[in-house]
Amino acid sequence: MGLNPKINKGVILAAGDSTRLSPLTTACPKVLLPVNDKTLISYPIEALATAGISEIAIVVGYLADKVIEVLGSGSNFGVRLEYIFNPDYLGGNAISAYKARAWAQGDPIVLCMGDHLIERKLTRRLLNRLTHTETLCVDYTPAKHHVVAEATKVAVDNAGCIKGIGKDLIYWDALDAGVFFLTENFFQALDELVPRLGIDIELSDVIRFLVSRGHRFHTCNISGCFWADVDTEEDLNRVRV
Repeated sequence: MGLNPKINKGVILAAGDSTRLSPLTTACPKVLLPVNDKTLISYPIEALATAGISEIAIVVGYLADKVIEVLGSGSNFGVRLEYIFNPDYLGGNAISAYKARAWAQGDPIVLCMGDHLIERKLTRRLLNRLTHTETLCVDYTPAKHHVVAEATKVAVDNAGCIKGIGKDLIYWDALDAGVFFLTENFFQALDELVPRLGIDIELSDVIRFLVSRGHRFHTCNISGCFWADVDTEEDLNRVRV
C-alpha cells in the first residue's frame, strides 16, 4: 500500500526519439542508456515503486520494442508494467501523457519523465504533501549539474501555485523537476487543446492553459532531492559516477 492508498497509478513518458543524444540513441532508446549500472528509466520506476505505486504505464514510441523487451512485466521492480504506444511520438510530451488517459480510467496519476534521473524520496515527498489537485514538483535550489539556461522555469505565487512556466521566463522562482500529480482535469484541458494545436503540445502548454482558466496548479518543493534531466551526452556524463 502506498503513502496514499487512493493513488496507485504512475505513468512514465518514454516515447521520444532523442536526437540530441545521437548517435548513442541510433539503435538504443535514450531511456535504456546505462547510468551507474542500470538503465536511465530504472530510476523513475524505482521512485514510483518506493512510493507504493505498483501499476505503471510506460508510454513508448521510438524503438518501442526494445523498451518492452528490456523492462518486461516489471516483476524485477516489484510493479506491473503496461505499455501504451504513441504513434505521434515526434509531437510534444503532452501528447504522450494524453495517450495514457484511457489506461488511467479517471484515477489520479503520478507522471514522470523516462529520461529524468530522480531519487526515490522525491516521489515520497510529493505524495506526503499532496493537495489532491494538479501538482508539479519544483526545485528552488538548482544544483551544479542543472543547466538552468535550458531548464523549464516556474514562477510561483504566495500560495505556492504556478503563475508562470516556460524556458524563457525572465523572473522565476524554481525549476520544473518533471514529476507531476495529475487528475482528469488535465486530460480535459487536452480535450480542448488538441483540436486547436494538434500534436505539438508540451506539458507546460497545458499548465499555462489551466492557469489562464483560473485553475490552481499547485507545486511541491522538492529542493534537496536529487534529480537530473538527461538531454545531451554532457548531461549523461554529469550523472554518471
